[in-house]
Amino acid sequence: MKDKFFNYIHDLQDTITSKLEAIDGKATFQEDLWKRPEGGGGRTRVIENGAVFEKGGVNISGVHGKLPESMQAYFGVKDADFFACGLSLVLHPKNPMVPTVHANWRYFEMYDQAGNIVDQWFGGGQDLTPYYLFEDDATHFHQTCKTACDKHHPEFYQNYKARCDDYFYNAHRNEGRGVGGLFFDYCKQTDAMSMQNWYDFVTEVGNSFLEAYVPIVEKRKGLDYTKAQRDWQEIRRGRYVEFNLVHDKGTLFGLKTNGRIESILMSLPPHVQWVYDHHPEKGSDEEKLINVLQNPIDWV
Repeated sequence: MKDKFFNYIHDLQDTITSKLEAIDGKATFQEDLWKRPEGGGGRTRVIENGAVFEKGGVNISGVHGKLPESMQAYFGVKDADFFACGLSLVLHPKNPMVPTVHANWRYFEMYDQAGNIVDQWFGGGQDLTPYYLFEDDATHFHQTCKTACDKHHPEFYQNYKARCDDYFYNAHRNEGRGVGGLFFDYCKQTDAMSMQNWYDFVTEVGNSFLEAYVPIVEKRKGLDYTKAQRDWQEIRRGRYVEFNLVHDKGTLFGLKTNGRIESILMSLPPHVQWVYDHHPEKGSDEEKLINVLQNPIDWV
């Protein structure tokens, strides 16, 4: 399973980066191959200063070895070895009318001292973070997610949409990071779902990513915007940074397993603002966004 999924994310990275380069038309992805001293490594691809994408990364990694003590305590195990692989992407467009997007699909195995698999699971998801709310964009993104989920279980979309709203939430700000999508974790074998079933589901979602996001980019990338709208985008990017550094489990896992710091922090946008006690004008498009972030909507 680990080899099959690792091969899948290699191919998916190629597919996604090729499409994004075609959309941007100016910048290309810079590739870095890196190795983790304790075992494994990855392939980081970053795009910067493009016509469409100000900064973005589409990274894959596969790491293995002794599970660090901090993670052993987290999982409640002792002397365990692990293997983890996944693809993680974040795209920060230049135009504030185009939403930021994040996605991640991952697989994890844990072993006993004899090398036997004692636990294994999939996780992942994808979510949309707009700066200006176009309701048809949010509906399109969620409908694509729901279509992928419905092929595997009638309750997956509803359950994983709710988990997404709960997870990508800045509790210290009392608002969501964006308009959500899907979030699933610890997807383990059950009587109803084999690991092959989970593989089929996760890859279905992964394959749906470009369909969920690219039409939104194409529709919005040419829209005009003002300096004030760009400032709002940078203020909202600050909230994105706050979530990733305060709450995000993936960031924490990467740091605790001695992952490559440049790859872990590639999700951070290049231009951000923190404005003291900032509040949007009453009745403005900016306030409209905040209202939705504080009160999640059922988009489909």
